[in-house]
Amino acid sequence: MKNELNKAAVVLVSGGMDSAVTLAIARERGFVCHALSVAYGQRHCSELVAAARLASTLGAVAHKTVGVDLRSIGGSALTAEIDVPEQGGEGIPVTYVPARNTIMLSIALGWAEVLGANDIFCGVNAVDYSGYPDCRPAFIESFERLANLATRSGVEGAALRVHAPLMKLSKADIAREGQRLGIDFSTTVSCYSADAEGRACAHCDACRLRAEGFAAAGISDPTRYR
Repeated sequence: MKNELNKAAVVLVSGGMDSAVTLAIARERGFVCHALSVAYGQRHCSELVAAARLASTLGAVAHKTVGVDLRSIGGSALTAEIDVPEQGGEGIPVTYVPARNTIMLSIALGWAEVLGANDIFCGVNAVDYSGYPDCRPAFIESFERLANLATRSGVEGAALRVHAPLMKLSKADIAREGQRLGIDFSTTVSCYSADAEGRACAHCDACRLRAEGFAAAGISDPTRYR
């Protein structure tokens, strides 16, 4: 079911397979997409290169990269000198970046207000994921309530919506949806330890979940491994 055509939306694009599918879904629903990436001090920049490529190939009308220095507070294997584990353990993993999704959505919210957009899309998922607390439905629902309380748009009656179209999909479902939408997953970067060329390590949690998703979907894994 498509929304009204030509409505502006801000879409968070990280460069990975989930955000690629999210951007393609937003476009299919008829939104004019403004892609937003955040350089937060992550271990490598290849995902940001992939994000710019995805924004161009998947039809975003604009792509903006905003810098936030989360490395200055650390606390994560993605923003500090902490080894990325090869397998996920119990509880919330060390690859969780404190407040990352809250910060990214807040920046998206600010840009949406400037654009006069009432819709924000993000690729969070609560089925096949690493157990991050800011990927759960309760978080997205709470942020949407905050967005409508904390902005001029919300106060003046223009309801703001936060869409998470992948929330209840498995990684296999996401792979199939991407195939349906014609996404070239070889151009996406999901690995926590990707090299400068965007080639994956094949060992981290993100690589494991991605590979298992393609296998379960019966789709040949297009990931570039080093």
